[in-house]
Amino acid sequence: MPLSDVVTASTEVGRTRSRLAKVAALSGLLHRARGPEEVEIAVAFLSGTPRQGRVGVGWRTLRAATGAPAASATLTAAGVDAALTALAGASGKGSAGVRAELLERLMGAATEAEQRFLVALLTGELRQGALEGVMLEAIATAAEVPSAAVRRAFMLSGGLPATARAALAGGVAALEGFRLELHRPVRPMLASPGSSLQEAVADLAPCAVEYKLDGARIQVHKGGGRVSVYTRTLREITGSVPELVELVAGLPCESVVLDGETLALTDDGRPRPFQETMSRFGSTAEEQVAALLLRPWFFDCLHLDGEDLLDEPLRVRGEKLRAAAGGHLVPGVLAPTAEQAEELTEAALAAGHEGVVVKSLDSAYAAGRRGKAWQKVKPVHTLDLVVLAAEWGHGRRTGYLSNLHLGARDPDGGPPVMVGKTFKGLTDQLLQWQTEEFPAHESHRDDWAVHLKPAVVVEIALDGVQVSTRYPGQVALRFARVVRYRPDKTPAEASTIDEVRALLPR
Repeated sequence: MPLSDVVTASTEVGRTRSRLAKVAALSGLLHRARGPEEVEIAVAFLSGTPRQGRVGVGWRTLRAATGAPAASATLTAAGVDAALTALAGASGKGSAGVRAELLERLMGAATEAEQRFLVALLTGELRQGALEGVMLEAIATAAEVPSAAVRRAFMLSGGLPATARAALAGGVAALEGFRLELHRPVRPMLASPGSSLQEAVADLAPCAVEYKLDGARIQVHKGGGRVSVYTRTLREITGSVPELVELVAGLPCESVVLDGETLALTDDGRPRPFQETMSRFGSTAEEQVAALLLRPWFFDCLHLDGEDLLDEPLRVRGEKLRAAAGGHLVPGVLAPTAEQAEELTEAALAAGHEGVVVKSLDSAYAAGRRGKAWQKVKPVHTLDLVVLAAEWGHGRRTGYLSNLHLGARDPDGGPPVMVGKTFKGLTDQLLQWQTEEFPAHESHRDDWAVHLKPAVVVEIALDGVQVSTRYPGQVALRFARVVRYRPDKTPAEASTIDEVRALLPR
């Protein structure tokens, strides 16, 4: 497959806001792929993540390696994939020169359009709209299989390229061959915002109501004599959390996969700031581990002693959870009355947590999906939005990047949709941090602001939304203020424009 075909499909996807048109462009390209290997490579490139992952090439290196473009297109997708494998494997003495030579040869053989594509791909900035949901639909269309079969296989495989390869090579039978595998993380099930506690409890009855902890999502796997710990983005952090590894290793079972949250507590038992918990995920320093111990609270069990539980209802998974990790469960109540649900919510808030999650006891574990079977209820609305730009401050904030431009995710894969601005909630520490951090994500700047590529997600509290013609989304946030930044989330996990519009007064 010529690389130019991949670049053309990427351009077509980026030019349209139509989900159908995106799916058509992507599925058309997959139809033209010759063999499973080309399918994997094309899906990896169009999703913005090469099969080799990050190959350690930065802007400066790429700029130095990028000379005059080739006059005609000669590169193939497979050839580029092989070059990236060589780049990723170059190490040791003399590797810098080898990597530079490989890059110069690759970029020198690329046309101008291919150079732009490769630079975006290698720097993680390829955001033309081939988001997971769109790509999954394209795979289903190209393979002529049900979307549900593709989504389930993706949930279990954890990778779009492998899912696409199976779908186009073996159809439904190959997709059904994916199973939960110990030490291969499963995409987490997500909760949708609930309008009120009373409505959520009524809609999902019979249900469970649990604390919504202000912690970091974790998934732990135990089996084969070892323990693995993963974040919500499926990044392994086992080496950074020895206290969690020790605790899970001691659970009364041979093999288990648990979903939950972890956080650090103050001396009086209240949750420490989210950023402090997250700081542990990148550190293996013994002194930091000792100073900031993490505790886990589990709320779901996906596997126990050889039995996969994804398709079992929550009531059954809950029984297995209590058997495996009974002393480390998120506080909650089963089938509560309205009064019991209110009491639990008040207790959660009094303990310093965010609110509660209401879960249908009949629901299966829908990994990677934000369905209505789980609904989170908080005392104030919060949204995870993408920072589009930051304006230079005035007065006391002169010299600092301050007022944030906020965007919601386009579920059809287009660029984030602006829904408002805010400078409220920004502490001196956050002002300092974003002034230092934002230039690393800069796309361009003017006299008033630094504009960012979609990279930074911030949690925003708000009193509601209102209809507005001021912003492209036709809605505006009311009394928005910064709660915290979310380094555990990517722009692909930000709140959608549909979620924002759902907060409009009925």
